[in-house]
Amino acid sequence: MQPKEDSSNNKLHRNRDRFSLRLNIFFGVTFLMFSILIVRLAILQFVEGPSLQKQFDRNSTTQVKIPPIRGNILDSHGVPLAYSTSTQSLYYTIQPNLNEKEADALAKRFLKVFTEYGNPVQAITLEEIKKRMDLKHIQNTYSVPRRIKMGLSDNEIAYFTQNRDLFHGVDIVEESVRNYDKDGIAVQLIGYLKKYRGVRESMSKYKNVSDQEDAKLQYLDDEDVGVDGLEYMYQDVLRGQNGLKEYPINAKGTIIGPPKVAVPVKGDNLVLTIDNRVQKLTQQAITDHLSFMKTAPGFYRDGADATTGYAVAMEVKTGKVVAMASMPDYDPNVWAGGSISPEDWLKTTYFQTNGTIRQAYPPYDDEKERNRHPSSMVPLGSTQKPLSVLLGLNEHLFTTHDVFNDTGVFYFGKSNPPVAIHDSQGHAYGMIDAAGAIAHSSNTFMAAEVGNKLYQKYKGIKGVDVWDSYAKQFGLGVSTESGLPGESKGVIDYYHEAETASSQSALIRASFGQQAKYTTLQLAQYAVMLGNKGKRMQPQFVNKIVDQNGNTVQSLMPKVLNTVSFPKEYWDEIYNGMSRVSVQGFDGFKYNFLRKTGTSEQDVGDRKKVENSVFIALAPAEDPVLAVAVVVPDGGFGAFGAAPIARKIFDAYDRYIGLDGKPHP
Repeated sequence: MQPKEDSSNNKLHRNRDRFSLRLNIFFGVTFLMFSILIVRLAILQFVEGPSLQKQFDRNSTTQVKIPPIRGNILDSHGVPLAYSTSTQSLYYTIQPNLNEKEADALAKRFLKVFTEYGNPVQAITLEEIKKRMDLKHIQNTYSVPRRIKMGLSDNEIAYFTQNRDLFHGVDIVEESVRNYDKDGIAVQLIGYLKKYRGVRESMSKYKNVSDQEDAKLQYLDDEDVGVDGLEYMYQDVLRGQNGLKEYPINAKGTIIGPPKVAVPVKGDNLVLTIDNRVQKLTQQAITDHLSFMKTAPGFYRDGADATTGYAVAMEVKTGKVVAMASMPDYDPNVWAGGSISPEDWLKTTYFQTNGTIRQAYPPYDDEKERNRHPSSMVPLGSTQKPLSVLLGLNEHLFTTHDVFNDTGVFYFGKSNPPVAIHDSQGHAYGMIDAAGAIAHSSNTFMAAEVGNKLYQKYKGIKGVDVWDSYAKQFGLGVSTESGLPGESKGVIDYYHEAETASSQSALIRASFGQQAKYTTLQLAQYAVMLGNKGKRMQPQFVNKIVDQNGNTVQSLMPKVLNTVSFPKEYWDEIYNGMSRVSVQGFDGFKYNFLRKTGTSEQDVGDRKKVENSVFIALAPAEDPVLAVAVVVPDGGFGAFGAAPIARKIFDAYDRYIGLDGKPHP
C-alpha cells in the first residue's frame, strides 16, 4: 500500500502539470491571436492600404469630371483640318407636362434673348429653335438635354444666369466643339464624331472604357468620340484626359471646402501626310471632270452618266498618301455637337462613306435607279495587265522575246460556237510581244498567253490558286493594312467563275481584269508596287504625333508589308509597255511617265453593260516618285474618263512638292 504522503505529492504534481498546460495553452493562444492581428495589420497597411485609401478619399471627396480637349488633325504643313475650340452652349431639357402652346412661347422667349443679346453673325430663326428643342423626340430621347445654341455671347450668358427662374430646364455648358476645314479637305478620311452615349453599346471599341479605374480616363456621356476615319483610328491619341474638380465633403455629403482642380490634358495632335493644297486640287479635278463629261464631245461623252469619282496619290518609296479623294463629299460640320439632323442625314448619306477604301453607292434616292449604276468598287480592267505579264513571264508561259499574232479574237471552251474574247472596238494588233500587249491593251494576248496557258500548265483549280497567290502578293484581295475602319479586301469572283463555269474561263477572264472588284486604295498600292519593283508599302496617313508644344511624341516610319522578286528584264518589259499607252490629258507633261488605262465592264441592274474608267500612272518613269490611281464608275474609257484627272493630280504635286524633288510654282 502506497504511503499517504506520496499520494499527496503525486496529486500536487498533477495539479501543477495541468496548470502549466493551461498556462501554455493560454500563452500559445494569446501569441497566435497577436500574430494574426499583426499579420492582418500588415495586410491592411501594405496590401489593402492603397485601395482602402482610395475608398476613404472617395468617401471624403466628391469628383466632378471636366471633359478633355481633343487634339487637332493637321496637314503635312501644319494647317488645321480638324480642331477643337472651347465654347459656351445653351442646353434645354424638356420639362414634364410641357404643352405645345408653352413650348411655342418658350421658343419665342429664346429668340428674343438671342436677338437682343446675341452676336448677329450667329443669328438663329424661330423655326430652327423649335427644331433643336426636338419636342417630338426625333433626335433624342425625352431625358437627353437638347443643344439650342452654341457660341453664346457674354451678354447672353449673363442674361440666362440672372434669369434662371424664367427658364426652367436650361443649362449653360462649357464644351469643346470640333471644327473642320471650311473647304472640306479629305473629309471622309478624317472622319467625324458622335456622342459617347450614342455609340458605347453599338461599337466594340467603346464598350468597356467605362470600366477604367482612373477617373481621368473614364469617358463622359456627352463627350464626342471618333466613329470613322482618322478620328476613330487615333481616338486614344486625340482624346487626352479628363480634368477633375474634387470637393471635400462631410459624412452627410455636404461640400465643406473649395475644390482641388486638375485641369484637362489636351490630346496630342496628328500631323498628316496629306498636303491640303494637293488634296484640294485633287477634289476639284474630279468634280470638274465629272461636270465636263456631261456635255463633252467624242469619247468623253461616254462618261456622261458618271456621278462619282475616286483618287489616291501615294508616294512610291514611302507609301505616304498625299491625297485621297472620294467625291462628291460633304461638309462634316453637320456633325457639330456629335449628332446630325434628319434633313442633313438625308442630304449627306451617300457621301459620308470613304469610297476609296470600301463600297460607296451613287447618289440616287430611288433604289431601282441606284441599282442601275456601279458602286465605288469596280473591276480593274486593263490596269490588271502589267501584273498579268509579270505572272506570265515568271511562270515561263512566254518570254520577253516571244511574239503573238493578235487577230482581234481568241476562242476557248467546248461549246458550239466556242466563247470569244475580243479586243476593244474590234482591233487586231498583229504580231506583238508582251510589252506591245500592254501598250495596245490586247485582251486576246492576255487570254491566250496568260489565262489559257496558266490553265494548261496547272489544270483545274490549281491554276486559279496560282493566280490568286500573285494577286494577293500585289495587295489585290487582301487588306492594304492602312488601319482605316471598314476597309474592304475587295470582292473576288474568279473562284465563283471556276465553280459555275470552268477554271479555264476564270483564268482567261481574270487575265484582262474582269474577275474581281477592288478599291482605289488597293489599286494605288498595286501601282506603287509596280513602281518600286516589288515592295508592297503600307499606306501611311500620319507623319508624326506631336504634343501641344509641338514636341514629337512619335514618328511613323515607312513599312514594307511584303516583297516579290522578278528579274530586271521582266520589270523592263512592263515599263516598256506602260510607257507607250495612249492616253488623254497629258499633252505638255514635262516628265516621262508610266501608265495603264482600264475600261472595265460590269453588269448592273437591268443595264446590259456599263463601262468604268480606271487609270494608274507613275512619274517620273526613270525613278518613280508618285503613283496615282483614279476610278470613275460609269466613266467610259479609262483614257478619257480617268486619265485627265490623274494629270491634274501630278501637276498639283509637282507645283507644291515637286516630282524632281523641288516645287515648281
